Amino acid sequence: MKNIYLIGFTVLLSSSSFAQIDTNAIDSIFTNWDNANSPGCSIGIFKDGKTIYAKGYGSANLEYHIPNASTSIFRIGSTSKQFTAACIVLLEQQGKLKFENSITQYFPDFPDHYKPITIQNLLNHTSGLRDYLTLSNLKGFSDDTYYEDADVMRWMTNQSELNFEPGTDFVYCNSGYWLLSQIVGEITGESMAEFASQEIFTPLGMKNTHFHDDHTEIVPNRASGYTPEDEDNYSISMTTLDMIGDGGIFTSIEDIKLWDDAYYSSTTLNSAFWKEMTRQGELNDGTTIDYASGLFIGDYKGLPTISHGGSFVGFRAELLRFPEQKITIALFANRADARPSRMAYMIANTILADAFEKEPEAEEIEAIEEEEIDQAQFVGDYEVQAGIVLTISILEDSVHILQNWDGTEHNLMRSIGNTFILPGNDGLSFRFTNLKDGFTQRLEVNQGGNIRGCKRNNTIDLSGIDLEDYVGVYFSKELEVEYVISLTEGALLLMINDGDPKELTADEIDHFFYNAMQLTFIRSKKSISGFNLDAGRAANLYFEKK
Repeated sequence: MKNIYLIGFTVLLSSSSFAQIDTNAIDSIFTNWDNANSPGCSIGIFKDGKTIYAKGYGSANLEYHIPNASTSIFRIGSTSKQFTAACIVLLEQQGKLKFENSITQYFPDFPDHYKPITIQNLLNHTSGLRDYLTLSNLKGFSDDTYYEDADVMRWMTNQSELNFEPGTDFVYCNSGYWLLSQIVGEITGESMAEFASQEIFTPLGMKNTHFHDDHTEIVPNRASGYTPEDEDNYSISMTTLDMIGDGGIFTSIEDIKLWDDAYYSSTTLNSAFWKEMTRQGELNDGTTIDYASGLFIGDYKGLPTISHGGSFVGFRAELLRFPEQKITIALFANRADARPSRMAYMIANTILADAFEKEPEAEEIEAIEEEEIDQAQFVGDYEVQAGIVLTISILEDSVHILQNWDGTEHNLMRSIGNTFILPGNDGLSFRFTNLKDGFTQRLEVNQGGNIRGCKRNNTIDLSGIDLEDYVGVYFSKELEVEYVISLTEGALLLMINDGDPKELTADEIDHFFYNAMQLTFIRSKKSISGFNLDAGRAANLYFEKK
């Protein structure tokens, strides 16, 4: 039995139109996971409608040492969004909705400032809605906290502002896709889980795929989710939440191939359907964004891609399609530390090397790398968005990067000029620009062609701050929660409900942050009257001092 497990479940087919793949190179990506005492993943590589490689690594269940396989059922997190979008596109094709419909048409209790939000805005993440999972965290909820659709609907109704005017920006938002699932229910009179089963999964033969809207439901062959505690120990990481739309799909590698097959065939889902699914969104000013309907449209090394990742509790997922080559890579993992997107691109590097755009000659790169450069000019904090900071330092003569929101840190390797890469992460680079007073003022993060500019946070003199000014109890009507700020041994501490105190750090007067949370205090007649809270996907939440 042990020998069977170590070999794993593998499918390998050859195709006259596709060169033999290097299975050893692919297996080497997952070496650390390929044992009975570790959770891992299942992968599938599809080409021209055939499975050319499928294999499971590690355990689907550590208690019984059940190995992962192409038949294992995984929660795929936000990779589910394309199925929610598919339900909406089908309803539009059936004449039961229009993309320009306002969401208040379906939810009349929503506040007036929601009226400009359309179904199209929800599909493209351009609604300006605050993200309900972020709101949940700001309420002090953990992954183990139970709440229901009715609670989320109340939170959404309570919001007195949007993050931005609908259509003026793109900010990824789980609330939008959760609302799309509710709209399907309002139109059809049944749950989206039922509608998707009837209209998508059953016609495509996806017998082991469903929207999981009942956490008590028994799912045969389900992989359990895990979070690593240390190198050798894991804890179960699942959820009792029944929300679907922004996530909630349970599926297998074998089933997801049937979905991929449907992209190239108009038998069940017609060409107009897929054209709509992959139509990129536009902002009000005409700017085209990379997001379509539950799918990112991009390119990698010169090849067009259609993709989406997923991440929730102890599960991670990536579905990466190269449509011109008719190649798709699916990777579903049951461990919270997995990086499936990076691994999917690593697989792509082994099977598509001949199709990629050629990189500069090695001699040219080496010549540039020999130029001397003062790495100290990069050192500092660069703000990705409110409260989310990348800290650059020099460690062991290497440029070192630290993510403040999760503590992840890496040494970077110089590529060309002021551009650095993270070894093993193709498609991710960091470029420092705008040298002023001996320091670069801007960091550009390029991820698969999507570039985000990060501005340097410059140090200011905070010696005049009296931390006692900020001590007190603050209440948010929108979140229905109190925050308590106290001062202990010179440190300003924030506590939500009965949670652990979090130390606030000042980066300017009346402006503090903790991880991705950013507090801007408001003064009335020189006294603190409250603060506005920004947390990335939920901005400008007001807390009043009691």
